[in-house]
Amino acid sequence: MPALGAGCGAPRTMKCPFCDNLESKVIDSRLSKEGDLTRRRRECERCGKRFTTYERLEEVLPMVVKKDGRREVFDRQKIFHGIQKACEKRPVSVPAMEQIVDDIVAWAQESGAAEMSSESIGERVMEALHLLDGVAYVRFASVYRSFKDLNEFMLELKDLLGKPKG
Repeated sequence: MPALGAGCGAPRTMKCPFCDNLESKVIDSRLSKEGDLTRRRRECERCGKRFTTYERLEEVLPMVVKKDGRREVFDRQKIFHGIQKACEKRPVSVPAMEQIVDDIVAWAQESGAAEMSSESIGERVMEALHLLDGVAYVRFASVYRSFKDLNEFMLELKDLLGKPKG
């Protein structure tokens, strides 16, 4: 069992990104405002360089059933990257994008389901983006819904323009 450092129960075994040494000491630990994430500043015991790690409580999430029937582990990063791509060069802050992901993760956890369709997750993302930024919504929808032709895309745009926000 690895030794504990900084008197706070933080493991000392963490691979240094600079020299690959497995021993580091925790210099500082801070809990996020929401209390669901711990940020730790560490110092490598070999090279002395400092780096940051994040610790998050492992969430019990459902398996995601893809359109073709395959099952994947629920991946919050995959959702975030899709949202980030849709919001590229848009006036949408990273905290706003992270909030969408947090809300979807909470929704998935609260469902209590063992499995959930990728379609239901995608629809949830589109609802959130529709409220946040119309262009990001259309970008996400165009990839997510895989429009077959321009007419399908135009129908989606008309629907967007006809829907009130919120």
